[in-house]
Amino acid sequence: MDQNQTVPEIKKQVIFDAPVEKVWQAVSSAEGMAEWFMPNNLKPIEGHEFYLESPFETSSCKVLTVNPPKELSFSWGDQGWVVHFLLEEVEGKTEFTLIHAGWGHPDEKMRPTDKTHLDTRNTMNNGWESIVHERLRKVVEGR
Repeated sequence: MDQNQTVPEIKKQVIFDAPVEKVWQAVSSAEGMAEWFMPNNLKPIEGHEFYLESPFETSSCKVLTVNPPKELSFSWGDQGWVVHFLLEEVEGKTEFTLIHAGWGHPDEKMRPTDKTHLDTRNTMNNGWESIVHERLRKVVEGR
């Protein structure tokens, strides 16, 4: 494999039947994000350092971009991951895009597991699918 090749980013896009302000609150506050993602102490302030508490570990994160109610991005852990939430109002609904970028070489092993970047990306891709399309949808649409 090409040594410069990296694993492709994860991208999930969905239209929520909810106003952009409601989706923004769900993705840009600690309380909102805890409802659909995982416990955290996020504050939507650029440079704010916070944690995400997954079932596997507590990860250090840092808010990179805040542009209410359109964009929030943060670094996640020490693997080089960056997660972007992009929101756009479309006729009273919200087009939501999640991008999970910052992957390494497909065969490179990730710490602390022995899984490769490709295996981890594929597992997380499946996880993001249900998190965005089911859990976040339930929170913002009230279903």
